[in-house]
Amino acid sequence: MKHYELIYLISPDLSETEINVLENKIISFIQEEGGVLIETVKPVKKNEGNLLADLIFQITPEKLEILGKKIKSENQILRHLILTRKKPRAVSEILTRPRKEIIKPKTKVELKEIEKKLEEILGE
Repeated sequence: MKHYELIYLISPDLSETEINVLENKIISFIQEEGGVLIETVKPVKKNEGNLLADLIFQITPEKLEILGKKIKSENQILRHLILTRKKPRAVSEILTRPRKEIIKPKTKVELKEIEKKLEEILGE
């Protein structure tokens, strides 16, 4: 299963209860197609009063088109966008990965040495 993110705009005319019902309906759409919900973000008010909501989920690519059609059929959703996300790494992977070696700067070179080297190179 791949990771996806669903971002959608909700009509500002909906009450808090209607928003929760709509969100639960979308989650059930995902689950009906064999998907797994990973994270939800509470709807945020955007310009012109529209609400922007966000869901992160896993589903097989074959079922994604069916899910998109179900979401499109909902009249309260003004617009939606489904994005592919990279699989998040587990914390243990991040902590156990090899660390990059820090390169320490070499000792400082005096200006006289640089000028002398330039004279040698330029043949002056």
